Amino acid sequence: MSEKNDRTFGEKVIDFHLNLDTLPQLPGGIEWINSFDEEDTRLTHRAFYEKYFDDHQSRLFLFGINPGRFGAGLTGVGFTDPVYLENHCMIPNPFPKKHELSSHFIYEVIGAYGGVAEFYRHHFITSVLPVGLMKDGKNYNYYDDAQTREASRDFVIESIETQLDFGADQSRALCIGRGKNFKILSELNRAHRWFGEIIPLPHPRWVLQYRRKEKEKHIGHYLQNLKS
Repeated sequence: MSEKNDRTFGEKVIDFHLNLDTLPQLPGGIEWINSFDEEDTRLTHRAFYEKYFDDHQSRLFLFGINPGRFGAGLTGVGFTDPVYLENHCMIPNPFPKKHELSSHFIYEVIGAYGGVAEFYRHHFITSVLPVGLMKDGKNYNYYDDAQTREASRDFVIESIETQLDFGADQSRALCIGRGKNFKILSELNRAHRWFGEIIPLPHPRWVLQYRRKEKEKHIGHYLQNLKS
C-alpha cells in the first residue's frame, strides 16, 4: 500500500483543512472565517481527529451548511463548541467556554446514539462549504445570496470530491438542513453522483429555536437515519 493510501481517515481530514489557504474571492461585505489560520484551532483540530479517526474505516457523512464562528469556525470540529470539545470529547482547549446552540442538540443525539467514541467511529460531520462566512460581524450562509453561492460553487464541488477520499460511505449522505442546503446539495449530487441518496434532517438550531417541545421526536428522527 502506498504511503498516500495508507493515511488514516483522520490524517486526510487534517491535511485537507490545513491546506484550505487559497479561497475564492467573495462579494463585497462577505468575509471568510478560516479558523485554521490560528494555531490553537490547528492544534485542537489535530488532537480531535487523531483521537477519534485514527483508522481506515468508511463513515456516513453528515453535511451542515458552513461553520459558525462559535462552533466549528472556532474549534475546527463540526457542530462542536469549546465546551463539548473539552467536556465530552476530552480535548482540552484554550477557547472561551461558551456554548453554541446547535452543539446542544447534536451532542444530545450523540449521547443517545451511544456516546462520542461510538458515534465518530461510524460518522463524519462536515459542511457543504467547509469554511465559515461572516457578514457585518455575524454568521452568514453560503446560499444567502446568489453572488456568494456562485462564487463558492466550484470550491464546494472540489471540497466534496476531495473529502470522498477520506473514506465516505457513498450509499447515502445526511444533509443537516431541510431547506436551501438540502436543495443545493441534492442538485449537486444529481449532477456529480457522489452518493446514492441525500436524506434531509432538520437543522439543530431550527429545532431548538422553534420546535423545542418536539426535540425528542427530532432526536429520534436523527437516530433512525444514523442507524439505518
